[in-house]
Amino acid sequence: MKIALIGYGKMGKAIEEIAIERGHEIVLKINSSNLNDLNSENLQTAEVAIEFTNPESAPDNLKRCFDAQVPVVCGSTGWSKHQEAVMSSLKDKNGTLLSASNFSIGMNVFFEINRQLATLMDARTEYEVSMEEIHHTQKKDAPSGTAITLAEDIVNQINRKDAWTSGPMHQPSDLSIISKRIDPAPGTHSVKYESAIDTIEIIHTAHNRRGFALGAVLAAEYIHNKKGLHHMSEVIRFSNA
Repeated sequence: MKIALIGYGKMGKAIEEIAIERGHEIVLKINSSNLNDLNSENLQTAEVAIEFTNPESAPDNLKRCFDAQVPVVCGSTGWSKHQEAVMSSLKDKNGTLLSASNFSIGMNVFFEINRQLATLMDARTEYEVSMEEIHHTQKKDAPSGTAITLAEDIVNQINRKDAWTSGPMHQPSDLSIISKRIDPAPGTHSVKYESAIDTIEIIHTAHNRRGFALGAVLAAEYIHNKKGLHHMSEVIRFSNA
């Protein structure tokens, strides 16, 4: 499979390494020094694109992929305010997109566990739920996109929580997310249920970027020759790492 990498920083390089290990070819690499090369002609040399840039660049990058009819995997987070416009472009161009806050297979299993645990804890009003996430100091968004995904799943399942908040909770209906930035941590997310009697805590810790990079390549393999909007839940059931 021929892959275009939109974003060639640490994550892009990790994706390149795994893609080549899995027999794929990198035909385009875009970084801040060659942004003019991100055009339909160059994109169409690829069978799929993998986008890891930033919240400001991602929406336009995705639209360029839709215009070029190239399926795209997006790992950029923090662009939710542009989601409606991106989804409209996806539909209008009959494009292909798989966007996720976290591509680690382990983390996506953790998402499933988090949803199941929240369902079980909905009736357990004696427990207070809170979250913590730790990333390296270069991480721009706080809370992380992964933390927000976890938090939204909890809020959707636990009736006594109305919304998540960054920092300590201001009222009982808040779900608190504490964000810490410590080098060289690639990412730790924890969800804690605490009562006067005991504490239940689930934790996912990434040891390096390889898990994220592998998941992005598996996602690219999955959406190759597909159309429409797809999700990592499909990939973890399909993939063979």
